[in-house]
Amino acid sequence: MCLLPLPYFTPKNTLFKEIVDNNLAVKDRKGNLPYEDAVLDFTNPATVTWYQGKLKHLFDQGVAVFKVDFGEAAPVDGIYSNGRTGFYEHNLFPLRYNKAVAEVTQREKGYTLIWARSTWAGSQRYPLHWGGDAATTNGAMSATLRGGLSLGLSGFSFWSHDVGGFVTKSPENLYRRWTPFGMLTSHVRSHGEPPKEPWFYSSDFLEMYRNADNMRYELMPYIYAQAKDCSERGLPMMRALFVEFPNDPGSWLVDNEYLFGSDLLVAPLFEEVTERDVYLPPGQWIDYQTKKVYNGGWHKIKAGDLPILVLVKNGTVLPHIKLAQSTKDMDWSKLTLKVFATNDSASASGKIYLPGTDALQTIITSKKGNEFEVKQNPFGNKTRFTTQWEK
Repeated sequence: MCLLPLPYFTPKNTLFKEIVDNNLAVKDRKGNLPYEDAVLDFTNPATVTWYQGKLKHLFDQGVAVFKVDFGEAAPVDGIYSNGRTGFYEHNLFPLRYNKAVAEVTQREKGYTLIWARSTWAGSQRYPLHWGGDAATTNGAMSATLRGGLSLGLSGFSFWSHDVGGFVTKSPENLYRRWTPFGMLTSHVRSHGEPPKEPWFYSSDFLEMYRNADNMRYELMPYIYAQAKDCSERGLPMMRALFVEFPNDPGSWLVDNEYLFGSDLLVAPLFEEVTERDVYLPPGQWIDYQTKKVYNGGWHKIKAGDLPILVLVKNGTVLPHIKLAQSTKDMDWSKLTLKVFATNDSASASGKIYLPGTDALQTIITSKKGNEFEVKQNPFGNKTRFTTQWEK
C-alpha cells in the first residue's frame, strides 16, 4: 500500500487550523500565509515532528511506503522559521521534505524507501525519485530518458518513471514500447491515467508485458548486484554511455540509449518501428535476445521478441534466477550464470551480491572446451551455479 501525501493543506483540510494555530506553516513578511494553502515549514523541527507523527499513524494502519509528491511550490517570498527567505529555502524544500519522510520510514519500517518527484542536491541519500507526469507521446518517452540520464549525472543512483506516460490513457503501441524500457530501470511502476493494468489491453500486449516483466525478474541478481555497486560508488543505475566510456568521443554524443548498470546497453524504440540505429562503444556487443555479435560503432539493429534493443558487453557473466511470483520468494541458492562471450573469448566475469551477505563479489568463468566453468565460488555452499554459454 502506497499513499500520496502533499506538503500543502487547503483551508478545507481538517488539519489546516491545527497547522496555522501551531505556526507549522511558512509565513510571509507580515506573518500571514503567502498562499491560500498552508505550506509546511520543514525548517521548523516542530513541523517535522508533527508531520512524521501523522505519517506514523498511517504506517500503523498498514501503509508500506509514501509517494513524496509535489514539493516544488515552496514560497519564494516566504519567511521560514530558521529566519531565511525563500531565496535560500525554495530549492532546499524538496530535500527537507524527502528527509522528513525517509527518516520516519526508516524508523517505522526499517528502510528509507520513498518515491519522490521533486529533489535537490543531497536527496540521493533518500531514494528514490521518479520523473513526474510525462505525456503519453513518443516525444515524452524520449524526454523521459534524457531526464533520467541528467539526474544520474547529478549524483542520483536510483530513478524511475511512469511506464507508458501519465497524463492520458496510454496508447497500446506506445505502452508496448515503453514497458521493456521501464523494466530495465532501477525501479518500475506502471502509473497514470487509467487503465494501466496490462490485462485491460489486448492479449498480445498482455503477453508482451508478462515476458518483459519475466525478463526483469530473471535478471534480478544482476539488478541487485548493480544496485549494490551503485550505492557504494555513487554511480547511476541508468547511466550515460560516457560514464563507462569517457575516452570514446562517440559516447558523449548519445542521449537516446543508456547503460543499465555496467554491462547492459539499452536502446528503447521511441517510434513505431521494429529497428533503429544504435551506437555501440568500443569493443564487441552481443544482442541479449538474438545473440548476434556487433563491433563498436553505428548499427541498424532489429528488435527481438521484446520491442527493445538490449546488448551485453562481450565477456560478461549475467546472473539469472528462477522466476517467482515475488522477489521474497526467489531461491538465491541456485543461480544460472549466462555467459555472453564470443568464440575467441577465454574468460568472462560478472558481479553478484547475495541477500544477507556483506560484500559484492566478482564471479570469473573460464572457457573449457565448449562451455564456461566457474573458477571459484566465493559463496561456498550458500549458492550453486549453473553456467550457460549464450551463443
